Amino acid sequence: MQFIDRPLATSAEDALDLIKKITDSTNNNEGITWAISLQNDTALIGTIGFLKVDKENYRAELGYLLHPSHQQKGLMQEAVLAVLFYGFSAIKLHSVEANINPAKVASKKLLEKNRFVQEAYFKENFYYRGRFMDAAIYALLTLLK
Repeated sequence: MQFIDRPLATSAEDALDLIKKITDSTNNNEGITWAISLQNDTALIGTIGFLKVDKENYRAELGYLLHPSHQQKGLMQEAVLAVLFYGFSAIKLHSVEANINPAKVASKKLLEKNRFVQEAYFKENFYYRGRFMDAAIYALLTLLK
């Protein structure tokens, strides 16, 4: 959660609130989130999905999170490819964006490996935990033309 700019869940109630938010987003066709787990294991090790779907413009925001003990193993790469394929083929998206903390080098590398390009860099564009933070927006146009 070092580079995720939202408070860490510290109670079961916090976790249930997040689950409700994700469920409501899916039920309202505003987003979709999948759990990431290892094959033949039900333990949650991360999430990935489209946090916001802009149906009018055929664009969605990609978001992902993976437990540190499972990073640098290719798992998120596999998940990103599957989710992008779903977005471009099933949802018929034209573009996908990702809003990242520029200090998160691994996320930048993951996006660039998947042909995302940086579209914008916002200097101190939001306030979080007592300080102003930068944001970088990466985007990918459809792979299915």
